[in-house]
Amino acid sequence: MIRTFTRIFLPLVLCSALSAQLKDSPVSPDSPLAPQPTLYDSVVKIEVATQVPDYRTPWNSGRFSGGTGTGFIIGPNQILTNAHVVSDNRRLLVTRRGSSRKHVARVRHIAHDCDLALIELQDFKPFEGLPYLDIGGMPTLESRVSAIGYPVGGERLSVTQGVVSRIDFSSYSHSRADSHLVIQIDAAINPGNSGGPVVQDGKVVGVAFQGNTQADNVGYIIPTPVVKRFLRDISDGNYDHYMDLGISPFPLFNPAMRQAYQLPADGKGVLVANVVPGGPADGILERGDVLLSIDGNAIDSAGNIRIAGEFVDMNEIVERKFAGDKVALTLIRKGKTLDKELTLKAFPYSRIYSIQYEEVPRYSFFAGLVFQPLNLNLFASFKFNDRRLRQIFADYVSRGLFKKMEDVVVLTRVENDRLTTRMGGFTGMVVSKVNGKEIKNLRQLHEILNAPNPPEYHAIEFNGGNRPLVVPNSEVPAAQKRIMAQVGITKAAQLD
Repeated sequence: MIRTFTRIFLPLVLCSALSAQLKDSPVSPDSPLAPQPTLYDSVVKIEVATQVPDYRTPWNSGRFSGGTGTGFIIGPNQILTNAHVVSDNRRLLVTRRGSSRKHVARVRHIAHDCDLALIELQDFKPFEGLPYLDIGGMPTLESRVSAIGYPVGGERLSVTQGVVSRIDFSSYSHSRADSHLVIQIDAAINPGNSGGPVVQDGKVVGVAFQGNTQADNVGYIIPTPVVKRFLRDISDGNYDHYMDLGISPFPLFNPAMRQAYQLPADGKGVLVANVVPGGPADGILERGDVLLSIDGNAIDSAGNIRIAGEFVDMNEIVERKFAGDKVALTLIRKGKTLDKELTLKAFPYSRIYSIQYEEVPRYSFFAGLVFQPLNLNLFASFKFNDRRLRQIFADYVSRGLFKKMEDVVVLTRVENDRLTTRMGGFTGMVVSKVNGKEIKNLRQLHEILNAPNPPEYHAIEFNGGNRPLVVPNSEVPAAQKRIMAQVGITKAAQLD
């Protein structure tokens, strides 16, 4: 469901391994006269109706929209597609190739950090007998692949051929925060292609997921190591997210820096510039350490390692591991070579930098004041200019601010009313205290402001503010009722 694209007309060329299988039939697949199903019949069209939350007015239900994507059958009632195809969905319909019948489906597992999802049909019987697509290995550079899907421009299945032009470690646009292994091909990935299989020699070597609107005929696919990790992760019935070392590496190219850290000019080793407090490396690594190897793989001065003949980011080692797995590290600390081992663990606080889906926005409405917890959705909606808020957002994980602020509570709106006159200057600021108590999360703020025995005046203090915002409690009940009716708010808070 890429929403921006350049229209490109490509010749329909099939790879030799698949050309014999693509035969359009005038007979419906639901008919007993239908021919023997092929690989192409297992590629389905997905239609989605979505409802996207509105963080600017969090009490509203959000806006409705829709789109189409592609999926493919990998097992009994298991259809693999992209997370961005089915995110925030309110209805999923799946259509077989050559059929007009729409089948109701639902999301079984979804992984926004790697843009993959597994959906299942309410009734799989009409799809029984179709072949399951096998997940293959990594394609090599300059090898040819075929992208199969239902892109815009027509109703029937489309197959385009491309060449693998790059294998890289790059960002995934769906979450706006995660980076994983990607494969670039010289075939455009247009709206509707998302979630479709990319095939080589009859096996899936990737899942189409995003394009590049600034270049011609450039598409990106999710390679099979990422796909296989997702499928292994959900094998226990839950998706547990990717793990991270919890460090900030810094390249060691500068000769003077290498001399300062007593390193030879051999192009090896990357600097640990920061260790995230509470992360997997906390207490194991220190700022100023130089990492030489990870799980026995030598690290160069750019932070890359060689796997299967290709240079990839050293985090690719961690990418293939799960919570509880060990990572062996060799490093130099103050001139001494040390061997360390750390245990990977989940670190949910880093999700503040990822776009959230399938979540109702949290808020607390108090006498015309709207308080919300900071995350990337909120940041993108309001585009805050307050320098202190931006600094807190940037430092939230790296400096361990989450230890004292589970939520970064922001005053996002001040609704017009006689009680809120001249209060608009506080919007976009982080709340530090309410009635003298430091604020740790949104629920605490809500409970303090709505306490059974409130003070005569509520004093709300802000990070970096030179004066508090004062609200007379005697006017709160009438203002709350008046403003909620004026704005159309039926619920004063959404805390979970």
